[in-house]
Amino acid sequence: MVATAANTDLRVEITNRQILKIALPISLAMLVPQINFITNNIFLGRLGETELGTAGITGVFYLIFALVGNGLNSGLQGLLSRRAGENRPQEIGKLFAQGIWISMFFAAAGILLTYLFAPYFLSYSLHSATVHHEAIEFLKIRVWGVPFLYLFQICNALLVGTNNSRYMKYGFWTQAVINILLDYALIFGHFGLPRLGFNGAAYASVISEIAGMLVGLGIIFYKKLNHRFSLFQHGRFNKPVAGLIFKQSSPLVAQWLLSIFAWLLFYIFIEHLGERPLAISNTMRNIFGLFGIFVWAFASTTNAMVSNIIGQGKKDQVIFLIKKIMWLSIGFTFLLCLLINIFPQLFLSVYGRDSGFVADAVPVIRMVTCGMMVMSFATVWLNAVTGTANTRVNLAIEIVAIVLYSLYVYLVLKVFNLGLIVAWASEVLYWGILFILSFLYIRSGKWKQKVI
Repeated sequence: MVATAANTDLRVEITNRQILKIALPISLAMLVPQINFITNNIFLGRLGETELGTAGITGVFYLIFALVGNGLNSGLQGLLSRRAGENRPQEIGKLFAQGIWISMFFAAAGILLTYLFAPYFLSYSLHSATVHHEAIEFLKIRVWGVPFLYLFQICNALLVGTNNSRYMKYGFWTQAVINILLDYALIFGHFGLPRLGFNGAAYASVISEIAGMLVGLGIIFYKKLNHRFSLFQHGRFNKPVAGLIFKQSSPLVAQWLLSIFAWLLFYIFIEHLGERPLAISNTMRNIFGLFGIFVWAFASTTNAMVSNIIGQGKKDQVIFLIKKIMWLSIGFTFLLCLLINIFPQLFLSVYGRDSGFVADAVPVIRMVTCGMMVMSFATVWLNAVTGTANTRVNLAIEIVAIVLYSLYVYLVLKVFNLGLIVAWASEVLYWGILFILSFLYIRSGKWKQKVI
């Protein structure tokens, strides 16, 4: 593709170079929130195991709202990529504007639900009064970052959907620097700022999300994407366009909610085992977040590229594209899993815990990395389903996987009490089911009749 066409043609090519051109900037950008999360946990881990365990509960709870945004933006990104593949830039601004309307509605609902229902939900779920009190105080601060997070996600959906993912890194890195500095300052009371302890991490995260959103919008204006796609010329609520976004996104929102509620249930069962298993499980979630960045980057790339290719009318090349992305995802994930299995103590040592904690956590790491390997190809096929715009199928696949996952977790932790290692084998089961069902659907070819 010649240089001039690169600026006007939004269609992608099926090459490893094109895949990596989209995926690597996404992975770099996704590394930053994981750095933020791990930094929070490193600092909080030095306050004590109770704070580290509580961070696991609040982190999963906040993920409910973050993943609602992911669901909204996965649907929006698919639509943006489809219009890009059809080379219809004039439609992109309409989708962007209505995406803002819908996301702000969900953000307001999230804040309201947190204040009204989170105290009651956690009071029935958590046994430790200390964990319960800290979690509620933290969440009532943390949830105010949701509107800014959603706006930031919409900016990134636009960048990915229009093949500008290389610019995402600036917003994420700004977020990371501000979050790390404010974590250090507000948790421990440095630089003349008050010592806020556990809640300091909440304030730091909210401020960093505001900064990330401002940088994301700044990139859009600096690169003149607002003019190219008429982003702010369709500010009024447009019911048909908003309805299309909601129709595509709502099954994905439900899918993410089911997934995170199942994970929250998992953490609640773990909390009943004691503070150490909860703290260990929180570090395992860090592994999934940090070492799974390439997996999620390739998954997001699959959604965007499959939708774009279908928009070009190349439906017969979709499976070929999926396989190319899948093998890249497997390769990157294998290298990361190999490293963490060779040097598990090095990773665990950053939390400042004792040797007993490390010894208990290492066998769990082995099981977690098995789950990550299955996830490396399962997410690619699942996001290929998203890219075909059959998001109701995504939801159906998720329901089956969540039911079997929840049943497994309940039996392992509540009925047979088989321990942490067997409990984390649930990730192998979960991702395996998602892969099988997604693979069968894509191979069936039923998605080829879908028009959006």
